Amino acid sequence: MKLYALLAVSLLLACTLAAQQSAELSRGPDGGMRVHVGGIEILPVPGKPFSGRDSIDWTRNLEDGTVVATHLDANLTRDSQGRIYRERRSFVPTNTGEQSKLKDIVLFDPIAHTRTICSVAARHCNVTSYHAPTSFTLTKAGPFDNGTRYLTRESLGSDVVDGFNVVGTRETTSINAGAIGNSQPLVTTREFWYSPDLQVNLSVTRKDPREGTQTIHVVDLSRSEPDPAMFQVPAGFVVQDLRRVSAKVEN
Repeated sequence: MKLYALLAVSLLLACTLAAQQSAELSRGPDGGMRVHVGGIEILPVPGKPFSGRDSIDWTRNLEDGTVVATHLDANLTRDSQGRIYRERRSFVPTNTGEQSKLKDIVLFDPIAHTRTICSVAARHCNVTSYHAPTSFTLTKAGPFDNGTRYLTRESLGSDVVDGFNVVGTRETTSINAGAIGNSQPLVTTREFWYSPDLQVNLSVTRKDPREGTQTIHVVDLSRSEPDPAMFQVPAGFVVQDLRRVSAKVEN
């Protein structure tokens, strides 16, 4: 009887432990945290073709003193029609030799007014409407957002990048305490080196205590007309035109 009792107790303990472990391992789904670092913004300006690569370095200093340094390279192109090809790639640790993984190909067509986003993994493209301006208007310096933020702008002079004349600008934004839940005032800065000829920033540096330092350069610049095939959906990809879906919903 003692043996049976010991076996029963052991079985009960095992079942209790398994139930506890199962409860500890159970949880609902989590969307996780995602931060998108935008590359050089390109407007669909006609008559100013170029090709190059976004070279992005993203450095974050953590509370424990750890420095996280990551990098990516992504191709970008604009043709004489103003059509834009660009890539979305994953960040990799800096100085490891690891290649940035291609995630999406994005095609902007200002003539057809389409934005096509192609997922490389799914081999699937979604087409949506695209209407973008060909020019950009600077935000006025001074207070904005109901006076909770203040923008200052200063000239950095002129320089030459890859044979292109560029003009530099530094923008500093002060954010009042409490404006975004911050206990102390925050200061962010952005530096731009802009090519009037291409109408594109060839270098951007963003410094934000919330997101670290992001340094973006357009490298391997070429003024040659790109291959028209770059602006076509890759072979073998399924295309879904979401403009038709939106039209049906509106009707």
